[in-house]
Amino acid sequence: MKCLNVIFLCFAVSLFFLNCENEPTNNSNNDLNPLKTYKELNISYGNDINQTFDLYLPANRNLNTKTLILVHGGGWSSGDKVDMNPIKDLIRQDLPNLTVVNINYRLANSNNSPYPMQIDDITTIINYLKTNKSKYTISDNFGFIGTSAGGHLALLWTYAFNTNSNIKMVCSIVGPTNLTDPAYLNNTNEELQAMLDLYGVNPEISFLEEVSPLHQVTATAPPTILFYGAKDPLIPTTQGTDLRDKLSSLNVTHQFTLYPNGGHGWIGLDMLDTWFKLKAFTQMHL
Repeated sequence: MKCLNVIFLCFAVSLFFLNCENEPTNNSNNDLNPLKTYKELNISYGNDINQTFDLYLPANRNLNTKTLILVHGGGWSSGDKVDMNPIKDLIRQDLPNLTVVNINYRLANSNNSPYPMQIDDITTIINYLKTNKSKYTISDNFGFIGTSAGGHLALLWTYAFNTNSNIKMVCSIVGPTNLTDPAYLNNTNEELQAMLDLYGVNPEISFLEEVSPLHQVTATAPPTILFYGAKDPLIPTTQGTDLRDKLSSLNVTHQFTLYPNGGHGWIGLDMLDTWFKLKAFTQMHL
């Protein structure tokens, strides 16, 4: 779950025909003119060094302007928002009317479980954005794009904590969806098991269900788009197909793509396919 950022870097480089805009100069906190772009980096929302996010506001925004929240991967215990910068740049170029929020969250270790710590961090960020929507001239409608562990967090928050229906769409790219999957409970992969152990050694099945998007999704879930690789050594295919089937049974709007040669990430034409599908899905549902 620690290498997915590479695929976005390769993707951004491969899109040589796209002329990505230069980053604007950091704006003054007093310069929030909605006619202008605005960038503010490392906004603090807590005392931990990782409780920060980057904010990118588009020009000509209004109180209907929606926000995409990016959630990085890293096995819940590593990674950084900088890993999502390539996709942030693509969004800002191809979906220029959206606000982008690229988040960091507290990282798990043997003394700090990912849950509920990381979910609480996402809640704090969303509440901050809702409280400051007039200041930033944005709406309180959001979408998620998460990769790997970030995909899991995006799905879990959307399905279990979106009580006010502020999340209008969610994307998971190789995100775990079901920690009760036999492919996880009976796995022999030491790297994978070390990450799963962050949720506890021999945890109760009821707890694993609580932290699994597959077991939390309901018929009221927002549109969901999923991307998985058939050769992923960390995310069994069932993590994607089982959620796909559950969404179908609940009549939740969704799209699912499985790349036959994809691992824990992919490049080339498959990555182009990912972006074009994700862009179209976002335009339709956010």
